Amino acid sequence: MAEKIYNFSAGPAVLPTPVLEKARDEMFSFGGCGMSVMEISHRSKQFEGVLAAAENGIRELLAVPDNYRILFLQGGATLQFSMVPINYMAGRSADYVITGAWGKKALKEAKRCGTPNVIYTSAENGFRSVPDPEELKFEPDAAYLHYTSNETIEGVEFKYEIDTAGQVPVVCDASSNILSKPLDIAKYALIYAGAQKNIGPSGVTLVIIRDDMVAKVPENQHSMLDYRVQVENDSMLNTPNTWGIYIISLVCEWLRGKGGLVEMEKLNEEKAAILYNAIDSSDGFYTGHADRDCRSLMNVTFRLPSEDLEKQFAAEATALGLDGLKGHRSVGGIRASIYNAFPREGVVALVDFMQDFARRNG
Repeated sequence: MAEKIYNFSAGPAVLPTPVLEKARDEMFSFGGCGMSVMEISHRSKQFEGVLAAAENGIRELLAVPDNYRILFLQGGATLQFSMVPINYMAGRSADYVITGAWGKKALKEAKRCGTPNVIYTSAENGFRSVPDPEELKFEPDAAYLHYTSNETIEGVEFKYEIDTAGQVPVVCDASSNILSKPLDIAKYALIYAGAQKNIGPSGVTLVIIRDDMVAKVPENQHSMLDYRVQVENDSMLNTPNTWGIYIISLVCEWLRGKGGLVEMEKLNEEKAAILYNAIDSSDGFYTGHADRDCRSLMNVTFRLPSEDLEKQFAAEATALGLDGLKGHRSVGGIRASIYNAFPREGVVALVDFMQDFARRNG
């Protein structure tokens, strides 16, 4: 077996080692049934237990109130960019807050369904910031307000939860920071997240939706794009990603063993501080992308003095087992994704390399 590397990829991302080990041990016979989770029927008693464990795990970790449904869908956050406006925006306007590339993509899909209203964008400053709460002037009659809580590409994260005091339903793409810290779910009408960052493997999309939003879905929607139909069928209108949901149940078990999301937030803050301190103490050799008050705890983005040095940095790091550090193709630079399962010692290893690289090339 090849030596385990430190995986800084933005997603699919690192999974907890105990989760991988348990999945390995149950690969051929889940719960002693003689079949893999990938082989058993999604209508079987065995999988009913898996689905319930995943749902209950999410509900417990995030303290999801009883008037919310939990769905495990497919299509990633990208499908939710369309599914949200298809269900709620027909003939109406919706407010969009744009702080990075994924918010832009959500806006693009919303334009196919109605009239989205951009109430804030940080495009002019290169997506380095988020709005102050008082800057957000939402429309009281908007169908919903949509924002991205953490922009994976630019490394920009909201340090507060947008709250409209119930006047406008809040919809949040929380793909890259969900389960990294506690959330006040009651502030949201709908939260969605691709699983491949902090929740589990790629191929599952978590949706947490309030009952009144389910009731608002228009009749005669295309079934797979209808939240009400998905709720009525317990995420199994079609065959779900059984393996992905199984891994989610194991990740939830691992998080509970770590002390839940309060403790996970502390660990994430500690890891990020180590890396940002290295950037800030480099005498300008490394320059962070995001403004300091909205730096992401999950995706640390920074630049070097030249693109040639960035290419050299990424190549040397990869050779040392520090993989996935090349920035997104749309922005370049360096990006270190340090999700829940990423170990502290991997951050320390990266900082040691950064300091050595700066000494040799500064």
